[in-house]
Amino acid sequence: MNSLNVPVIKRLIAKDWLLFQKQMAAYVLTGILSLCLLGMARPWSFYIGSLLLIIVLVATSCFAISTSLINERKEHNLAFVMSLPIAPLDYYLAKLIGNLVTFAVPFLVILIGTLAAILLTPLPDGLVVYSLLIFGHILLAYCVALSVAMAVESEGWNIFVMIASMVMINPFMMGLSQIESIHGVIRGEAIIFSSAAIVILTTQVVVSLLLLVGTGWVHCRKVAFY
Repeated sequence: MNSLNVPVIKRLIAKDWLLFQKQMAAYVLTGILSLCLLGMARPWSFYIGSLLLIIVLVATSCFAISTSLINERKEHNLAFVMSLPIAPLDYYLAKLIGNLVTFAVPFLVILIGTLAAILLTPLPDGLVVYSLLIFGHILLAYCVALSVAMAVESEGWNIFVMIASMVMINPFMMGLSQIESIHGVIRGEAIIFSSAAIVILTTQVVVSLLLLVGTGWVHCRKVAFY
């Protein structure tokens, strides 16, 4: 395996971040607005805030993939990249890390803000576990969509996978409502990680990591761009 061209990889990652940092900042600001509504702890504000928060998270994950991968293919930017002193290993690693950075920064900021909003406002602390499971689903859906986008060039299939994986959040939330050990503690002040919650959260994280590792391993072994 050829050595990595670290300077070029860093430049490609920085390029993605510089291109999309303003949009990511807008998503974070919108997320903060939704958290302010949540923190008011009133029925109407909680409903609007939680709905807006989910929309922001879904939009963030879809934006990171569509702009960095799908749009670049439509604009045939790969032809320009091939003219640079860069190997397929460098390019795919840069795109994978660049996508993760672009998504992870707003995702983590909103996640931390959500936990703070729950713990520091009149909202019941029991929402912590439920919120983590929702964020876990968003993370898993993003990793699924990213893995497909890295492997499949069809714009139609990529859009389908992104929409399908994110739409599944509604059945997922309905499923959580049927688990008493999870849904039954939402209105309480105790943060209780039941065995069901631990299994679901662990599965989300492990499967997400496996998808990222598998995607990186497959694409970083390529010896050609196509």
